[in-house]
Amino acid sequence: MRLLRSLRAVLWDFLGVRRGADAARLLVVAFLIVGIAVAAHFLLGPRRVDKVIEAARIAPPLKSHGPVLVRDTMEQRTQPCTACHASTTQATKDGFSPRIAGKPAGYLLNQLVSFRDGRRVYPPMVYLVQYMTDDYLREMAAYFAGLELPYPPPESIALTPAEIARARQIVKHGDPARDVPACVECHGTTLSGLDPAIPGLLGLPRQYINEQFGAWRNGRLRSVAPDCMAEVARRLAAEDVHLLAAWLAAQPVPAGTKRASAPRKLPLECGSVEAARDKESPVSAPSGSSIDAGRGRYLVVAGDCIACHTAIGGAPFAGGRAIETPFGTVYSSNITPDVASGIGGWSRDDFWRALHNGRSRDGRLLYPAFPYPNFTQVTREDAHAMFDYLRTLPPASQANKPHALRFPYNTQAALAAWRALFFHPGAFEPDQTRSADWNRGAYLVRGLGHCDACHASRNIFGAVSHSLDLGGGLIPMQKWYAPPLVSGWEPNHIVALLEAGVSPRGMAMGPMAEVVYRSTQYLSPEDVRAIAAYLQSLTTNVQLESQAATAAGTMARGATVYADYCAECHGDNGEGAFPAYPPLARNPSVSAPLAANAIKAVLNGGYPPVTSANPRPYGMPPFFGKLSDRDVSAVLTYLRASWGNGGAPVSTVDVERYR
Repeated sequence: MRLLRSLRAVLWDFLGVRRGADAARLLVVAFLIVGIAVAAHFLLGPRRVDKVIEAARIAPPLKSHGPVLVRDTMEQRTQPCTACHASTTQATKDGFSPRIAGKPAGYLLNQLVSFRDGRRVYPPMVYLVQYMTDDYLREMAAYFAGLELPYPPPESIALTPAEIARARQIVKHGDPARDVPACVECHGTTLSGLDPAIPGLLGLPRQYINEQFGAWRNGRLRSVAPDCMAEVARRLAAEDVHLLAAWLAAQPVPAGTKRASAPRKLPLECGSVEAARDKESPVSAPSGSSIDAGRGRYLVVAGDCIACHTAIGGAPFAGGRAIETPFGTVYSSNITPDVASGIGGWSRDDFWRALHNGRSRDGRLLYPAFPYPNFTQVTREDAHAMFDYLRTLPPASQANKPHALRFPYNTQAALAAWRALFFHPGAFEPDQTRSADWNRGAYLVRGLGHCDACHASRNIFGAVSHSLDLGGGLIPMQKWYAPPLVSGWEPNHIVALLEAGVSPRGMAMGPMAEVVYRSTQYLSPEDVRAIAAYLQSLTTNVQLESQAATAAGTMARGATVYADYCAECHGDNGEGAFPAYPPLARNPSVSAPLAANAIKAVLNGGYPPVTSANPRPYGMPPFFGKLSDRDVSAVLTYLRASWGNGGAPVSTVDVERYR
């Protein structure tokens, strides 16, 4: 079964990757993969392992860590941050992990918000903060700003007297010929930075300063507009950039220097300073958090429309978010009331037809990345209420981006054939033998919530397979595993996950974290309980694969890794400390048929989404820079075979695939 599922997943990933791929090519690839798998099974299958080598990996008796201690401190909550950001700026294979201790709180907040909102793009950072509120990010920034840690000694860099004089000229007086302001005008006379948002320039490695200037100059690094540092970097002469970086890195950090406040008038307009001043007062929860703005708004939140129809860093509901599929990229549309590019010229009936029939206002067939196979069950009254709410949004003039799909998937003919096979307009029919709560839950899960868009497997044509309804599946391209919703979770655990993002069965991660952050945490208690009642009624015995025999060496290696990196938070016996750290013992998320989520959790760490029920979550540090593929596969194999869990072993191939 595992081989067949892996084959199907590979075929699903492969479909459409190369232009002109057809059924014959897929068939050849299928036989090739099967042949390789069979050969690997016989040639590289279970073998007698060298006892001498394995004996070296057998860990000594592991000492007990005692009960898991959870402290109500920002120090413990920010452990995922300090895993990379130490007391000094460190070079990594991907660039640098800069020192953040002691930097102005406003500056740190701007950086965190820039990662969350798409102005800065470094995947590990984006992953950590993408579902956090300004309030929690502000608290993190204040914590790190208050840390007083020693700085490293200055670098020993040989500069000629002329070079030193030139660097001092730029620092003290700027470069009037190129309209470059003096460094001290913005960063203070001691170059230690100014509150609320201008960082110091000392105590940084020369290579780091050089790379920062380079990123500003070529546009890879962006901040709040108007971006003053990008402008300074562009104005500086290239030779002065390297000279300035060398001189700054060679200066000691003055002891006991206190930052002054930035003047109201700076030599250049600085969006970061203004943004920090604007954020000094607490802000409200993210857009969509209030459900008292009418039924239409509540339904739009319940349907999580903002998630797909808002590009990262873009205007809400203005579209443009890329949705990767095996057939190419689909871009979401603008659903603000802009007449030229949005739905300002649409009628209620036009909107209903899009949801119910999957047709645009002009009659074009819509791609099912827009989940109209689910929305067809939304009632006309609910569709009208949603449309009326969307018409109240600020119009955003943003043209819809053309889809980037390969032939023949980019043709209406192919889409018509797909619809003939896999889509039929329908309507939700209440089950008269069931309670009102059950029917409400069914309506939300099957229709408006479109849960099976992720929590069901898909065939090679991209259509949802109903062989085991809501039986879980690998989300195409994202390679997150959406677990079965029929596995018998207790109703209160379902409620906890949807409202708080954490439950004794696990925490919301990846795509589900976004669903909780933007949608389910705002549902009424009655609707959340209705969803739980409906899902509980679907409980079935999901057959887990029988666990293959695991080599003693692998288990020993996994136990050692677990003791060194995991037991402090998750306990010696996987008991955890809920709600800060979910238990791993007898956890269906750990034993999932595919280990994709567990692999991503170990490599990338992460936080559950910030919710009103869990506004200051604890997180898990990333280990992509500390653990090898062998370590990750061993520790997960150990977890999936311990404490009542029954998952299959995890190979290094699995780890590489889901990185």
